[in-house]
Amino acid sequence: MPSATSRKAPGEETSDSQGVRSIQRALDILSLLTEERPLLAIRDIVAATGLAKTTVIRIVQTLEQTGLLWATNSGYMAGPGLWRWAHLARQSWELPPETQRLMRELATRERETVNLYVVRDTVRVCIAQQESPQPLRHVVRVGDELPLWAGASAKVLLRNAPPALLSRIALSSPWGEGHTGRMQEWIDQAAVQGFAVSHGEREEGLSAVAVPLEGRSGSVVAALTLSGPTVRFTDDRVAEFTAALLAAATRMNERGFDHPLGSSL
Repeated sequence: MPSATSRKAPGEETSDSQGVRSIQRALDILSLLTEERPLLAIRDIVAATGLAKTTVIRIVQTLEQTGLLWATNSGYMAGPGLWRWAHLARQSWELPPETQRLMRELATRERETVNLYVVRDTVRVCIAQQESPQPLRHVVRVGDELPLWAGASAKVLLRNAPPALLSRIALSSPWGEGHTGRMQEWIDQAAVQGFAVSHGEREEGLSAVAVPLEGRSGSVVAALTLSGPTVRFTDDRVAEFTAALLAAATRMNERGFDHPLGSSL
């Protein structure tokens, strides 16, 4: 039996759980900073997080001391301490110039948005993008996370996914675990075809075509996609998009496309 000193009162948290919760709260506050909202007042943070003002002030002061936030007369902005992390992330994730050039050429020639996605657990993360030159276009910001339960890129990214992962992804979908079978059908079809297409599966009016990028072992490490309004993704254009993506993917794969990304690709 545990000793009296080791027993915890109901609802009592361990120091570890309190520490994790504090870290999560700090990250939640940092995530409130966006291009549209580069400054945060204490009242904005309190309203967005629901935390007590005293708690917010304590966390913000800690973030300021570590350089992750910077106090101004108008509020708190991203601090210079984030530059180190940003520089490290750029070194780790920025695509080689040749790959960036291929993506720019693809977006210019096909006039639709080009994205590059990788898997992170049950979501796909956009790690690079070249926007369509057209006024009406699909835009996902680099770093955005999207679900894997639908969409052309998901169908190619999950080619080697184990059943347990597919079940977890299906549980996060609007259809629940029963969606696993349908996902597997999509994945199998994409594996046979070498590409995948989606029309309005995740978002009404949005279509995409995706092809896999493979590592040196032959496993899928990323998905290269063209996406845009469904009205422009006719059968003829989808065929053209597929041919263009496959050609670009072949050139990238020839260079040795591995993950994590780096200058050696």
